[in-house]
Amino acid sequence: MRRAPFVIILALTFLLEAAALVYFTGRIEERRQDPVKINECVRSIEENFGNEDSYSGSLDYVILGNDGHVLYRTKEGLPETINEAVAGECVMLDINVDGDAAGKVIFGNDTAESLSLIKRGMVTVFVSLSAVQLAVILFWFLYVRKTVLKPFEEMNSFASRVAEGNLDIPLPMDRRNAFGAFTEAFDLMRSELKKAREAEKKANDDKKETIAKLSHDIKTPVASIKSASEVGYELAKDDGSREKFNLINVKSDQITTLVDNLFNSSIREITEIAVNPGRYESGDVADLIRNADYLGKSGSFSVPECMVYIDKLRLQQVLDNIFMNSYKYAGTPIETRCLIAGDYLVIRIADRGPGVKPEELPLLKEKYKRGSNIEGRDGAGLGLYLADYFLLRMEGRLELSNLDPGFEAAVFLRIAA
Repeated sequence: MRRAPFVIILALTFLLEAAALVYFTGRIEERRQDPVKINECVRSIEENFGNEDSYSGSLDYVILGNDGHVLYRTKEGLPETINEAVAGECVMLDINVDGDAAGKVIFGNDTAESLSLIKRGMVTVFVSLSAVQLAVILFWFLYVRKTVLKPFEEMNSFASRVAEGNLDIPLPMDRRNAFGAFTEAFDLMRSELKKAREAEKKANDDKKETIAKLSHDIKTPVASIKSASEVGYELAKDDGSREKFNLINVKSDQITTLVDNLFNSSIREITEIAVNPGRYESGDVADLIRNADYLGKSGSFSVPECMVYIDKLRLQQVLDNIFMNSYKYAGTPIETRCLIAGDYLVIRIADRGPGVKPEELPLLKEKYKRGSNIEGRDGAGLGLYLADYFLLRMEGRLELSNLDPGFEAAVFLRIAA
């Protein structure tokens, strides 16, 4: 991860804070009144009393005579009476010339104002640097979320889908984050699992085709045997012969039934899939829709508040199949609308693709049935069959219709009392 810029900026802000602390501490010490300078200034005034040009100019002060009048000032705005000096906490010392009191000198005291300015400067600097530090930490959090947390959540969701058997949804890859290589490996695993499943399906289809051919080949001679035995039964002269021909007929029918059962069992891949519905809030349905629309083609939508009777796992499979069909066969933006109609929460998912032929529409919910406009696209013809199967066991239903243009799948979920 690219941590260096964040660490460098944080280190610089801490160094700046330390430098600012040293600087302002020095300023505070500078503003304190220096008694040595004050004493030197008083001696200079006493030695040169009356010669104003020779007075010390290192400090600001006012010289008062014994009568309280101002004899000299270094600048305007300084305290000019003893009362003002006391109120301003100024240093006030006597001036002695040749052993006699010649007046007083009052030194200006602007320490409080200076310290106030220094404090405001300190607050401004430290607040600014703290804001920079907070911004850096916030950007660091967003960076970690984008490059670590979000990819990890996507991988977790992807692993759940693979565990559920959904191998059609690819895992988005971003080599710039910490999981770039892992996401590529995970998606490669999905591709290999999908190839293995397709190979398994092909093997099963070949097996079913072989069984169908064998069934036909077996039933043909059995039919001939049955026909011959029926003729023999009619031509038999005695009851014993008729009984034997009748036994042949019964066994021929038995063989035919067994062959039919073998054929039917070979094409019955779904005998019973567990569906366990319960009461859930409609907000959970909104999450399932967003999970299924992993490309975000449906945009914004809202789900009315209610309780629905669903199996979340199976409903996720239903929505996955519907959105995947739209992705593969339409490739257009998708409109998702949710509304309450009677006892059902209805989710209408519509694309703007070519749809299917009207005569093929009723067949799409049957096993292994697919539209004639899907040449070159993989699929087993089980997605909508499974969707209808699951919804019926959740006391809902699936309705399919063509639009002008487009195709719509309406999912009806029963509202729970």
